[in-house]
Amino acid sequence: MLLGALAMPALAQTPARPLRAAIILSNPVLVTRGPDGVAGGLSVGLARALAERLGRALELVGYENPARYNASLGQGAWDVGLAARDPARGEHLAFSVPFLEVDNGFVAAAGSALRHAEEVDRPGIRVAVAEGSAPDGVLTRNLRAATLVRVPGGQEAARAALTEGRADVYGENVHLAHRIAETLPGTRVLQGRFNLVLMSIAVPKAEAEQAMPAINAFVAEALRDGLVARLIAEAGLRGVRLPA
Repeated sequence: MLLGALAMPALAQTPARPLRAAIILSNPVLVTRGPDGVAGGLSVGLARALAERLGRALELVGYENPARYNASLGQGAWDVGLAARDPARGEHLAFSVPFLEVDNGFVAAAGSALRHAEEVDRPGIRVAVAEGSAPDGVLTRNLRAATLVRVPGGQEAARAALTEGRADVYGENVHLAHRIAETLPGTRVLQGRFNLVLMSIAVPKAEAEQAMPAINAFVAEALRDGLVARLIAEAGLRGVRLPA
């Protein structure tokens, strides 16, 4: 049982291996990197608190982008995943109640006449997005006239798509959109949003019945006692909020 010490107290007396927590390294809402390259931020803080609750060490399992995280689903590579509550991942995962709401928006390339997110879905507009991400799934389902351009996740891939003429806008969480705009003169974050993403703790479906009640209780406590709010403030996140 992956979460045995929490979900089944009878297993607490057996030697426990570390809790393996999957994180997506290219998403700055969930993961920050210090000067030494060590991962930190919201998802790491929550994973650490969960491991402490279980009385287990924490082992971070990092994926460079959403596509690699998605490829790990169903492979038994980790015990809990802290990422978007994406319906496309539902074949393999069960999701906790959300711990964060995240706005998705667009950052427009320099010289673009676009001003609002609602103007993007037009013929001739090229929309870059991180392959396999929650924004990718939403835009794949909803775009009717614009062209989707999939790129690897992360700030550098977004910058390249906008500066090399491969995309007119980049669709991502608003926090990353602002970070991109701050480093590229002439770019700007469009008004409005195209989606609201819920961040949750996921477990393999086979573990859901026994593990999820305790995971949900942990998330509720982390919201109630201010842990999530403190982690948001420490990371300086924008375009996010606690679940209503």
